[in-house]
Amino acid sequence: MAPFAGYMMPLNYGDGALKEHMACREGAAVFDVSHMAQLDITHSSGTSEPILAALEGLIPANLIDLPADKQRYGLFLNEGGGIIDDLMVINAGHYVRLVVNAACAEKDENWLQTHLSGFEISRCERALVAVQGPAAADVVAVHLRLPEKMAFMDVATSQFLGQEIQLSRSGYTGEDGFEISLPEAVAEAFVTALCCDGRVKMAGLVARDSLRLEAGLCLYGQDMDETISVAAASLQWAIPKIRRIGGARAGGFVGAEYTLPELQDGAATCRIGVLAPKGVPPRSGALIFDAETDGNQVGLVTSGAPSPCVGQPIAMLRVAVKAAADTPLFADVRGKRLELKRIKMPFVPHRFYRG
Repeated sequence: MAPFAGYMMPLNYGDGALKEHMACREGAAVFDVSHMAQLDITHSSGTSEPILAALEGLIPANLIDLPADKQRYGLFLNEGGGIIDDLMVINAGHYVRLVVNAACAEKDENWLQTHLSGFEISRCERALVAVQGPAAADVVAVHLRLPEKMAFMDVATSQFLGQEIQLSRSGYTGEDGFEISLPEAVAEAFVTALCCDGRVKMAGLVARDSLRLEAGLCLYGQDMDETISVAAASLQWAIPKIRRIGGARAGGFVGAEYTLPELQDGAATCRIGVLAPKGVPPRSGALIFDAETDGNQVGLVTSGAPSPCVGQPIAMLRVAVKAAADTPLFADVRGKRLELKRIKMPFVPHRFYRG
């Protein structure tokens, strides 16, 4: 166990992080992610439409066109274009649910209260369980009735022990899977039932981190934060054309004045993926240079770890754009510079179920 975002969280369980990681890639892994905050927003109309319209002023995504029972990735930006948090937006039909990072929950809730008026915003006290891996759908279907056609980013409701369950076909490992919101009273029984299947292992923070890194997915506080812009984090894909310069609903969100020109003209830095030599991996904060001795600092490591599936350490760097293409890159690890090899991300192909 270790402290994480104000909670004591399991780093790994009895079988260790490596087996947990491979269980997710080969079978199914269960993560207790109840530390993530679920914020529900309601409106007196009893519908989600005015909520989604208002949220477009804070999140540069196409939310007005988000259908019921769908979710979308989004970003909260500050006035200077820095990333306050990344989150999921769920259109539940008569309300909107935001799933935000634990360390940012209080900040996000205050941000919403400050910028949205005429809406009720409340913390939803429910557990959140992620079931991830190629066997996830089969495992979950034993215990919950799933829609016949439920694809990546779809949202549905089901029942477990007489309690309503909300589940989305999504996750942060690169694998197919579900994130399941359920009342705390039945959470332990649900996870226990899942773990009776021999294909399933509980997995902790270490495996969750190595899995999301292999998938090339950002971690808030390392790969992005309030000082990093959307373009500098290479998250341009999160802002659709309709919200960009020339789009039908261009701008209109906090941070647009800085963000939109940078999306068009480019940022000074970007995020890239690299392989490191076998041995000690470069970790978050390690400095990147353009020569094995002396030279210039051109960036830093934002995330790095051994990769069980790649077979050697991998890392994501934030580097100067002018150094991103063909400049030699070396990570300073314990006073020794390790030569890095650029590689296209994701390091391990995504296997989201798209129907």
